Amino acid sequence: MPLPVLPTSLVGSYAQPEWLIDRARLADRFPPRVRAKELWRPAPEHLAEAQDDATLLAIRAQEQAGLDIVTDGEIRRESYSNHFATALEGVDVDNPGSALDRSGHPNPVPRITGPIRRPAPVQVADARFLREHTGRTVKITVPGPFTMSQQAQNDHYPDAEAAAMDYAAAVNAEIRDLHAAGADVVQIDEPYMQARPDAARAYGLAALNAALEGVSGTTAVHICFGYAAIIHERPEGYSFLPELAGCAVDQISIETAQSGLDLGVLQDLSGKTIILGVIDLSDPQVETAEVVADRVRRAFPHTTPDRIVPSTDCGLKYLPRATAEGKMRALVQGAALVRAEL
Repeated sequence: MPLPVLPTSLVGSYAQPEWLIDRARLADRFPPRVRAKELWRPAPEHLAEAQDDATLLAIRAQEQAGLDIVTDGEIRRESYSNHFATALEGVDVDNPGSALDRSGHPNPVPRITGPIRRPAPVQVADARFLREHTGRTVKITVPGPFTMSQQAQNDHYPDAEAAAMDYAAAVNAEIRDLHAAGADVVQIDEPYMQARPDAARAYGLAALNAALEGVSGTTAVHICFGYAAIIHERPEGYSFLPELAGCAVDQISIETAQSGLDLGVLQDLSGKTIILGVIDLSDPQVETAEVVADRVRRAFPHTTPDRIVPSTDCGLKYLPRATAEGKMRALVQGAALVRAEL
């Protein structure tokens, strides 16, 4: 179906059901970089079926809330990045290394022991499942090459830049296959560009452009300050954002609700569609439609309504399902208020 002005969407993840994943154990740690199979509640022989069922619930919840662009909720993933990163050749996940997370704490991470290669599509079956079960515009997400290079211990390449470029080739192949499988939008998650801006300027932007090379479908990149459930303090502005103006991506996803971001930065991104985070994931209270509408209107002095996709600040992964559902409805209702004014 055609999208309206101000189409609504999640950043990516939806709240996984308690019967699927141990949410208390999930919330008690940083998002895992290596596999964390102990988080899943169903027995291994029933896990795939349970993940399919939970994905259907996530799709229907988004449709019932009225979202215009639907994701698979990242239901099959333990974190936004490890599902893809641990499926690649050249990494040893059984004997992990260590790297600092964005808060400066060491984390177990994949250890790069050889050339990074994608031996087979990783999320194409997920994209086909999503496409099969909704008639709405669909988006699927992949971790970015720069972020994956920061979430690994490099025991093979001469430097992190070389690793990032091979990650980029793997992401590029995946994006092409995801579009071919029916994804309308493929989003690259690159939170570490905000966390490590100097390295992002040095080679992260080149890796992102390499991941986008030759891609004909719609693409997005998500830059954030981290999950609100884990990273509580927000800076006043992005340390890496205007640099994306010249990259090949079509849409840029930013958070503005929790941070109260000065939206003047959008003037530097005038050629891009902005996936505008207007749902605060640090606040358990569900916003009113008018609060959401005000957050959308803040962007109008800096960009036009046809270039805005109202969304959540980040993923809903850590929210209770009832809260996630309420915030999705508020997002849809707030966008509708503003749309009626245009």
